[in-house]
Amino acid sequence: MTEPEPAPVVRPVIAPMRWLLYAASTLVFLAGLQLTVFTEQTNTYFAWTISPPLTAAFLGAAYWAAVPVEVIAARQTIWAKARVAVPAIWLFTTLTLVATLLHFGKFHFSSAIASAQGAAWFWLAIYAGVPVVMLLIGWLQIHAPGSDPPRGSPAATWMRALVLGQGAGMLAFGVGLFVLPDFVGPVWPWALTELTARATGAWLIGIGFAALHANRENDISRIQPLAGGYTAFAVLELIAIARYSGNVNWSAPAAWVYLAFLFSILPVGLLTLFRPAGSRSVERDDPGRVQSFIIRRHVRRFRGNKEATGWRRTRRNQHRR
Repeated sequence: MTEPEPAPVVRPVIAPMRWLLYAASTLVFLAGLQLTVFTEQTNTYFAWTISPPLTAAFLGAAYWAAVPVEVIAARQTIWAKARVAVPAIWLFTTLTLVATLLHFGKFHFSSAIASAQGAAWFWLAIYAGVPVVMLLIGWLQIHAPGSDPPRGSPAATWMRALVLGQGAGMLAFGVGLFVLPDFVGPVWPWALTELTARATGAWLIGIGFAALHANRENDISRIQPLAGGYTAFAVLELIAIARYSGNVNWSAPAAWVYLAFLFSILPVGLLTLFRPAGSRSVERDDPGRVQSFIIRRHVRRFRGNKEATGWRRTRRNQHRR
């Protein structure tokens, strides 16, 4: 008698990855707090001086939008439902480190203001350390025992197409801002310096990469971290625009394209976060339920194989007679 194959183990989120994501959420919250509360005092309370204020507000909103991405990912028990956040975070932090090194002289490392100097050195320590730590923990995570559970409910076709377009657009424009800030920067709806163009580009590349990653996963339950970030990003960036609308060049088409873009990502985030309960994946976020689901599937397969074997044996006996 053929024994059923052992059910595969589902790869969990390992403890170091979970705590790294919680730590990262704390750091981005603090950066967002600096830029949102002290938007016009970055020369005193931030790692470098940012002007106009809308750029500081934009970056602060982006940092705060990363909080739900990392917290939702950290709360997952299954790696497949958390991983959409991790490559994008690593990519953003690495690019931000590159931008920091390219514009080292713009930072407050030698400032006479203690708070500004402290912020600059703390900034460098974080962006020099996090990419390395994330690579090491990421290696441990992907080599943890187990595999992915079956995919759950896919996203609607229109949503996949929209997110694909958004991701590709953010990635392309972000690369342009990062690589050619003097050429692409003037297209932005408000004035950017080389440093702020690269800082903005790093965010667009990270979010764009996450959007394309989510599109590839094609499972509503696996893209919850991005959905939280999408929703927060749209709302917080709209608030930033409202706060400093005078910094925007409203006569340029780019301003209206940017506004339309924010309104396009908001429903994607909301519909994914608050989808009807009936559309939720069978396995949800409970590894025990996933294991039960997989075991049932293997038992059904075993029974089917057993029935097929019995049918073939009966046919052979009939032929022999």
